[in-house]
Amino acid sequence: MDFFERQDRARRVTGRLIVYFGSAVVLIALSVYLVLALVFLQEGRHDGSVRLWEPGLFAGAVLGTLTVIGLGSLAKILELSRGGATVAIALGGRPLDTQSRDPDERRLLNVVEEMAIASGVPVPEVYLLEREGGINAFAAGYAPRDAVIGVTRGCLRLLGRDELQGVIAHEFSHILNGDMRLNLRLIGLLNGILCLALIGRVMLRMSGGRGSGRKGGNPLPLIGLVLLVFGAVGLLFGRLIKSAVSRQRELLADAAAVQFTRNPDGLLGALKKIGGLAQGSDVSAPRAEEASHLFFGNALSGQRLSWFATHPPLLERIRVWEPAFDGVYPVTRAEPPRDSKATAASPRASGVERLPPLLRGAAATVAVSGVLAQAGQPTIDHLAYARALVAGLPRELREATDEPMAATALVYALMLSGEPERREAQMELLGKLGMEPVLFEVRRLMGQVESIGAPVRLPVIELCLPALRRMSPGQFAEFERAIGELVTADGQIEIHEYALRHMVRRHLEPQFRAVRRPVVQYYVMKPLLPDLVSVLSVLAHAGHETPETVTAAFAVGMREVETRGMELRPTELAHANLAELDAALGRMVEAAPTVKRQLLRACAATVSADGRLETREAELLRAIADALDCPVPPFLALQ
Repeated sequence: MDFFERQDRARRVTGRLIVYFGSAVVLIALSVYLVLALVFLQEGRHDGSVRLWEPGLFAGAVLGTLTVIGLGSLAKILELSRGGATVAIALGGRPLDTQSRDPDERRLLNVVEEMAIASGVPVPEVYLLEREGGINAFAAGYAPRDAVIGVTRGCLRLLGRDELQGVIAHEFSHILNGDMRLNLRLIGLLNGILCLALIGRVMLRMSGGRGSGRKGGNPLPLIGLVLLVFGAVGLLFGRLIKSAVSRQRELLADAAAVQFTRNPDGLLGALKKIGGLAQGSDVSAPRAEEASHLFFGNALSGQRLSWFATHPPLLERIRVWEPAFDGVYPVTRAEPPRDSKATAASPRASGVERLPPLLRGAAATVAVSGVLAQAGQPTIDHLAYARALVAGLPRELREATDEPMAATALVYALMLSGEPERREAQMELLGKLGMEPVLFEVRRLMGQVESIGAPVRLPVIELCLPALRRMSPGQFAEFERAIGELVTADGQIEIHEYALRHMVRRHLEPQFRAVRRPVVQYYVMKPLLPDLVSVLSVLAHAGHETPETVTAAFAVGMREVETRGMELRPTELAHANLAELDAALGRMVEAAPTVKRQLLRACAATVSADGRLETREAELLRAIADALDCPVPPFLALQ
């Protein structure tokens, strides 16, 4: 399956789970009513008849049950609405400082950065579960822009670099395949049923066991017992569904990790160390059970029944890649971190070695099918490129990505125009906005920014995101205003400036204010055609100068979609504005995965209409793919 099929499959699984959950809730509500009717409606009846219908009791039992479950689920969903950070904090995690100089923490941050750049997703925030000695990790969030990676102290202390890379690659597959949203929704839905059982337990305790619920007695014990029993049964079946879904996704994530790193020994080494460690992959945090399906390994040592296990047996996962493994695990001991060169050694790094110097851009031919095939499908060449890029950045730039104020200045420097007059006007604008200290830092970094070249602007922006998330809300508001004015400094829109601005805003905004998460609204192309016209017009102008070539490129892109005989023409670039483009992309991200495939294919066809993909076209294309939640790795052929 390609990226779009995997996303569509995850969406269908989520839909089925919601249907199963809704059916279970209705059955629980009806069962609660039936039991209460058998008890309360039969009092005083001596003729042997059975009365099962009482509208008042039915309304109270069903509405009460649905209200408790609905409010319980809604409360948990709202709690998780800020993304994966909520889960990480609840599990006892602390965010790693991007300026950390601890060797283990620095190694982990570098691995996560390399994986993110290679995958084309924003660098996620990393949390360390300090008190957990077992080997485990998780990815949590609704989408790549609010994803976090959590790692236990045992994982950090006991795994070598290749093994750590295998675990992180496994977690990145969950980010790319849409598993995170599914996992968070499972937590929210099951919490509603759990609340039903908890309320039943509270009612039993409040009653103190007094009364039978009949002949005028206290009804609380009976009602509480009914809620407790049916809540527990519902929770039991909910966990069965959660475990079945999770086991399947874990095997797929293992396969994706091996495909990504081309190094099964890394993943196998981590799994074997779990088997040889007394604590294994156990997580002792009080809320580990509700998040057990998020983890790399089985977080609950008490799971003995395979039906309730959230992960396949360890031996089964290992024998997928090493069929002859005898099941004897070597004792796991702490070792000094080993910075293995396997992932960058020849011939795996050949994709990078063909590209000297790394930071120089050139035009290249890229097929439309190649763009779509790369979406959500990073390779070992992308990983080797990302590792070399991170290691090869000038020291001043690398340090600037780790500190909020310096990262802010670096983003401004990256967004400055290549035209001297316009760049000077932008610098004056920053001065007028009262940003003298930042302006000084911008001037200090400008020379380094010019030395790295255009192809790595997006990766450097991605490296800045963790530090930028540490801004205060006031600083973010000032930052947002500044990048908006930089783009429109002289009333014109430069393509690369818009691409960078859109990506930065999109990935930072959920950190500082409540934003509406995209929900699938469009299952066919027709209602999105006006938005596609706006986007393709900008893409056509980005790589073509004459009206004839712009029109031709636009036509090539539109041929990739069904227009139903409509005669559509490109919009003049002078008539385009940021609000229209943002609105267009905001609607396009709400398309179903199959429609997104058509949208991205049309965009790729437009920029490659002349058979060549320029750096600025590739940069804009990747930014648009990112806006559609379709991460595309770097185009290595462009370097």
